[in-house]
Amino acid sequence: MTETQIVEQFLAALEAGQIDAALELCAEDVTYQNVPLPPARGLGEVGHQLRLMQKYTTGFEARLVNIAANGPVVLTERIDVLSRGAVSAEFWVCGTFEVREGKIVLWRDYFDWTTFVAAGVKGAGRAVFDMVRKVAGR
Repeated sequence: MTETQIVEQFLAALEAGQIDAALELCAEDVTYQNVPLPPARGLGEVGHQLRLMQKYTTGFEARLVNIAANGPVVLTERIDVLSRGAVSAEFWVCGTFEVREGKIVLWRDYFDWTTFVAAGVKGAGRAVFDMVRKVAGR
């Protein structure tokens, strides 16, 4: 697989909720960071963070807008969607992945925290509106 295909398969595994399959695409010493939060280092810490995210969400989607590779570095521009029940938050993310010997060694995501919080508020408002509309429609 190419570096781009590895990243696409990794994101697809996360979307499917298959954390172990995603981790199989990572090196033992992988680093994962949501900038500006501290990085998770190693499969154990990265797996812990991914399982924590899965515990507090009911869905994850990574809508690829652009993907480009320069050797082992793959850049993604995405719209990520995190869901919890009827509430979903859609926000822009730029991700940097480094792939060596067929394994992801670095995954660093950048996003605007204000946009992320606003997306959560918007998603909650949309869920309330949909609930009120259903009740009113009875």
